[in-house]
Amino acid sequence: MEIIPALDLRGGRCVRLYQGDYGQETVFSENPVGVAVHWQALGAPRLHLVDLDGAAGGEPANLDAIKRILSAVTLPIQLGGGLRRPETIEQALEMGIKRVILGTVAVEKPEVVEEACRRFGQAIVIAIDARQGRVASHGWRRESGITASEMVKSMAELGAKRFIYTDIARDGTLSQPNFDAIARLAAQTKLPIIASGGISRLSHLKRLAGQRVEGAIVGKALYTGDIDLKQALAAIGQYKEAKSEPTG
Repeated sequence: MEIIPALDLRGGRCVRLYQGDYGQETVFSENPVGVAVHWQALGAPRLHLVDLDGAAGGEPANLDAIKRILSAVTLPIQLGGGLRRPETIEQALEMGIKRVILGTVAVEKPEVVEEACRRFGQAIVIAIDARQGRVASHGWRRESGITASEMVKSMAELGAKRFIYTDIARDGTLSQPNFDAIARLAAQTKLPIIASGGISRLSHLKRLAGQRVEGAIVGKALYTGDIDLKQALAAIGQYKEAKSEPTG
């Protein structure tokens, strides 16, 4: 299981929101490039970037910061936020982004997702951002009537190969992930699922590894020190080795 540090960009700064609320922002760094380099130095396997301004406005808005991060690190980067048109999806990939995360467009224009999956395959990731089981869009500000389960099913039928599941109510709270919801989705599909939202302890990461999710996105807990990235990477590696050892 990959442990993936999150960098949420707003106004060119590295921030975290509480439950996706743009009015409850904490600025963790004025230098997102330095943060990205730091996570790489500690051994992160990839980075998760979110353009919060783009998510709210509908078009990427932190391209300068994103380009500088791409120039400074060699890690694969997945990017979400404001990528709702075929042109912007293609632009992100041409910049060097390895995975493009689609959320709002998956709710509103599934035909764009179908085309993107056909053209770019594994480079497309679908964001399942849920509040009380219902998918939200537009930077988590609008709720749809679509359930997380329904979204996974419909997007898989369109060719999606990977999902990120976030429980909005847990995000930025340092509480715990919605393990039950993650388990239900993992049981529903054989496609890879990356978990996000509420991960704040090493025990959470170990439990998620036991649920066989492909990755875990960690944000606020890395910035507050509740999770030490280097120690977590080592512990999860040892945990997985121990789980795979024969018992008889």
